[in-house]
Amino acid sequence: MSDNFEKNTRTNSVLTLVSRSLGLVRDGALSRIFGPGILTSAFCFAFLIPNLFRRLFGDGALAAAFLPSYTKLQTEDPQLAKAFASLTISKLVLFLGLLTLLGEFVLWMILLFQTGENISIQLTMVMLPYMPLVCLVAIFGAMLHVHDKFGPTATAPIILNGFMIAATVGLVGVFANPMHHMTAIGVSVVFAGVVQVAWSMLALRKHGWFTRNKKSAHNELKVMTRRMLPMVVGLGTLQLNTLLDGFVANWSNLFGSSFFFGLQYPLQEGTMASLTWAQRLYQFPLGVFGIAVATAIYPLLAKQAKMHDSFSSMIRRGLRLVVYIGLPASAGLILIREPLVSAVFQGDKFTSEDVITVGSILLGYSSAVWAYSMIQVLTRGFYAKGDMKTPVTIAVICVALNFVLNVLLIWTPLGASGLAWSTAICAVMNVSLLLVYIRPHVANPIDQEVIRSFVATSVLTIAMSIVVALVVSQLWKTGGDWNDSLLPLISSVAAGIVVFVLGSVLMKRPELHWAIGKSR
Repeated sequence: MSDNFEKNTRTNSVLTLVSRSLGLVRDGALSRIFGPGILTSAFCFAFLIPNLFRRLFGDGALAAAFLPSYTKLQTEDPQLAKAFASLTISKLVLFLGLLTLLGEFVLWMILLFQTGENISIQLTMVMLPYMPLVCLVAIFGAMLHVHDKFGPTATAPIILNGFMIAATVGLVGVFANPMHHMTAIGVSVVFAGVVQVAWSMLALRKHGWFTRNKKSAHNELKVMTRRMLPMVVGLGTLQLNTLLDGFVANWSNLFGSSFFFGLQYPLQEGTMASLTWAQRLYQFPLGVFGIAVATAIYPLLAKQAKMHDSFSSMIRRGLRLVVYIGLPASAGLILIREPLVSAVFQGDKFTSEDVITVGSILLGYSSAVWAYSMIQVLTRGFYAKGDMKTPVTIAVICVALNFVLNVLLIWTPLGASGLAWSTAICAVMNVSLLLVYIRPHVANPIDQEVIRSFVATSVLTIAMSIVVALVVSQLWKTGGDWNDSLLPLISSVAAGIVVFVLGSVLMKRPELHWAIGKSR
């Protein structure tokens, strides 16, 4: 099983790397063509809504609740597994279809009662139909993971980014009104969702998952539903915090008010766009490695749930791997944040001042990449054991704390970056509590071997950081254009990778082999 873990992690990571790279190309095109203004902030908020549902009900709670049941049935009774999958998908289509219609109606009513134009809501209405489509893709992905197929699902976001890049770049100059151009990009998102669903169904075709006889699976569906509801909060902590960040950042655009809790709203109109682009950059290593590891490890945890020693060993292995990748990712992003922002986003309507703004937000988010990654592994460990209550309780506490910190920190000198720091603080608190309360399932999640791994990773990260800081200080000059950022960015990243990998080889760290898909 460990061989599959490393192999599936590698597959997921490589394809996610391609997808996230295209995502940066997409966001770079948006930043240069539209800039970090009201229109881009409105689009970022509107795009956040269907993606929130994907992470809560698709990649998150529904997939996490569905996968253990489907895994068990696939082993014990494949016909019942087909009935369970067919019933789940039919109910999902019905529920999300009705939810989408209700959402469109509510948004339409809000527009009717508001004076003036609300482009955030208009663009949300355009992209809301993507929500049921992307959730279907996620549940199809969970089924493919059980069948040990990780490639098709990891490829699906590449389709989305391809459509969005084509609409963003290909339609330049076609529309006189920028709002019409942005609306066309929103429509491309929905078309991409249709293609993603077709792609996923094609990948599942040979497994013969569909059946018309669904009656036998109703009990399994009830069990899964009871398991799923608390998971919405447990796995969605980071996403819920991101949504809260979005509401605070986009407040004046959504509600047309310059006051927030009775005080003068302190953030600029383009804050939502700046916040989103900073999130894209810190989520790059998180998605490529942290979530990829958690995605690959979850089916194995579900299979090993009743084998205490194997389960505990797999949790520790996952924690070692995500910290081995996440800690240097945190340090690296902090050190190269401005040349990275400049290289990806700067040009035309995105200025050197915007680089500093997005870089300051990225600093806050980047400090806890390692914690976000650990949360993904630990939360799935709880769910594989059938413990839904504990991570949910912890998540509720962290979401409440995040909102309080959001409201407080935006009036400090941190400004918009206070939203990022609140998310990072809550992530560290979340992972600390998860490590304490997972002990009934994993007697010693941080044993001596894990501690030695963490210490070795810290030493390697410090060595890497010194070299990267020296390279950046020599080559990066604040205020230049995006061309000036390429040399310091490429040089610092290359130097950091060489130092970290060479140090891993000299210290004989097994995590290096795990990270590249070998079980040594």
